[in-house]
Amino acid sequence: MPRLSMLDLAFIPPGGSAAASLAHSVDLARVAERAGYTRVWYAEHHGMATIASSAPAVVIAHVAAHTSTIRLGAGGVMLPHHSPLVIAEQFGTLAELHPGRIDLGLGRAPGGDRAVYTALRRSPEASDRFPADVVELQGLLAGDDRSDGVRATPGADTRIPLYVLGSSLFGAQLAARLGLPYAFASHFAPQALTEAVALYRGTYQPSPAHPAPYVIAGVNVVAAEDGDDAREQLAAARRQRVRSMIARGPVARDHSDQEIDAFLATPQGASIATMMSKAAVGTPAEVRASLESFAEEARADELITVHPSLDPAARLRSVELAAA
Repeated sequence: MPRLSMLDLAFIPPGGSAAASLAHSVDLARVAERAGYTRVWYAEHHGMATIASSAPAVVIAHVAAHTSTIRLGAGGVMLPHHSPLVIAEQFGTLAELHPGRIDLGLGRAPGGDRAVYTALRRSPEASDRFPADVVELQGLLAGDDRSDGVRATPGADTRIPLYVLGSSLFGAQLAARLGLPYAFASHFAPQALTEAVALYRGTYQPSPAHPAPYVIAGVNVVAAEDGDDAREQLAAARRQRVRSMIARGPVARDHSDQEIDAFLATPQGASIATMMSKAAVGTPAEVRASLESFAEEARADELITVHPSLDPAARLRSVELAAA
């Protein structure tokens, strides 16, 4: 088995609160630490009422203060929203506070719609600068001399491990060219997984920090003592995701399970259902077999698991059982 890690989406359930979600994130990280997971990552999203991780650096600082050994990081920071200097200073501060425990995954996805970009005082065109911004951030964290004399404090000389995130061939090409590890978001966008990993491994240019390619692949996991219970948990999570995607406007109607299942049977619904098709579900033995098969398919050195169960207690148990 490759290394096992976790992406915590900091899910806010219907009727729940961000405070409760973030407290649960601490519980998840503690369970993952005890169970031997390599790292926990948090993703930057904006304008989403169901996700509490809009400020990954703040979440990481809080969770790091309540854990002791597990690596923590962003999976990822959407770099087009920020200047490389600000991110170098934020994560440099984290690295000084928690040495040897901080990761920095970088994505170029919008992380929100055009209205979010406007509210962030950015534009979609900022994504075009992503490759140059990654290189600039890498230099700031290394403490390289710049013609303008700018230095990240904290940040310089921390050399925080960088990871390029992606769900298309673009990220694979960039990670290969820069000699950086590559994390593919197959837990929600699996279509290009095989092609992207093949491109990354086939064109990889070794770097001093990473002489060989390194692939992390995302996968949904629901583990339970009872396999049928695990499968129903995944079905409920899929329905909830569909509800959040088709709900529009302040008075959006709450669809029944039967209506959601009927929608999933349509061509449009089947396309959405495919988003969660990479999943390991069932008893611990069933989950292990699925993870081994998926790791071989993805040619992955590490699996980053997403535990979508709607019930917090079931999510914690899934994290434990998957590791076991």
